[in-house]
Amino acid sequence: MNYYAAPVARLIEEFSKLPGIGRKSAQRLAFYVLNMREEDAVNLSEAIVEAKQRTKYCSYCGNITDIDPCNLCRSEQRDRSMICVVEDPRDVVAMERTREFKGVYHVLHGAISPMEGIGPEDIRIKELLLRLQNVSVKEVILATNPTIEGEATSMYISKLIKPMGIKTTRIAHGIPVGGDLEYADEVTLSKALEGRREI
Repeated sequence: MNYYAAPVARLIEEFSKLPGIGRKSAQRLAFYVLNMREEDAVNLSEAIVEAKQRTKYCSYCGNITDIDPCNLCRSEQRDRSMICVVEDPRDVVAMERTREFKGVYHVLHGAISPMEGIGPEDIRIKELLLRLQNVSVKEVILATNPTIEGEATSMYISKLIKPMGIKTTRIAHGIPVGGDLEYADEVTLSKALEGRREI
């Protein structure tokens, strides 16, 4: 039995479809929207529709953009001889926040995961290889997540790129700044030891 008016029940139902939003959170969000000024609710709904309608994937790197190619790909300041390969558009934002990487990106839109039925043909590996044939690239940085799927994806890509004579590197993994050794798991500690450097 539904205790809410039909429009409210639908709003709760739609919010509960979002990742990480359970029934209680969906109710809280729905009632927050109901208590908003009408102008703010309209602005929110318009922003959602505009984002959905106007965003697309960059034809070069696969990042989310509203213009094609995206601002990063069309920038003259970017070093096109270095490509950083990431799993998700959110990873591009994370890398850009460091202000350290000056190259360009390639977004895979996933990682190889046989358990979920995701193979190499389901992510943008073919597009990466085509890019490497058409552009003079000196280094490919594999910045996939430090998960089993991310590691498998990096290994797969590196085996495809090595015969091309392009330097292939993997971002370092280990103990985060401010982290305590006692809370680090064995895999993280072994990766930190593996990637140690002289000071």
